[in-house]
Amino acid sequence: MTWAATGRSGGVSEAPWSSLNLSATVGDDPEHVQANRRTAAALVGAAHLCVLDARHGATVQVATGAGIAAGADGVVTREHGLALLALAADCVPVVLADPDAGVIAAAHCGWRGLGAGIIDATVRQMRALGATDIIAISGPAICAACYPVGQDCIDELRAGLPPQVLARVARRTGDQWRVDVRAGVHLQLQAHGVQVRGIARCTFEDAGLFSYRRDAVTGRHGMIVVQ
Repeated sequence: MTWAATGRSGGVSEAPWSSLNLSATVGDDPEHVQANRRTAAALVGAAHLCVLDARHGATVQVATGAGIAAGADGVVTREHGLALLALAADCVPVVLADPDAGVIAAAHCGWRGLGAGIIDATVRQMRALGATDIIAISGPAICAACYPVGQDCIDELRAGLPPQVLARVARRTGDQWRVDVRAGVHLQLQAHGVQVRGIARCTFEDAGLFSYRRDAVTGRHGMIVVQ
């Protein structure tokens, strides 16, 4: 497995998407996005790239070639040389692999995906393709201190998460709830026996990363993996 995490720098996009924006759905020049995606793929030595569509759900697709994993927040493949890209700008992008089984995956997880079960669904699909010993790396994401949410978010998470996980994910300071999506992602992965580590950078605080919460109109960085 070869993986990489991208930030804002190193691309050709102009403000407000400057410069290594990897998303084609945020208003950036499509030619700039394609050039940036080629740059990202080159980081892992890949010529072919499958990009997650990211809909904040729990749909997982199996990729057999380059393109868009439409309507999915998780994508899995056994194809050698096919890179998988998960985009984010506050949510948690994750790459996963079982190198011995030849199975890799990428997932996009915000608070809705956490409650919907995108992490569980991605691991299950990997196991269906033969993965047994999975490792994972989570990319930069917004930290709990920078992520105030409303009661509606907490109600949805309470409906979708076990109490012991919710207690680690949702924090209340006075009248304000805050959510640590990365903590939830790691707990869900560990529950499946997945070894996981993370890149401990907050998208909201780090000007070298894209943040929707901070900037509203902005690009997307990502986590990319290939075998």
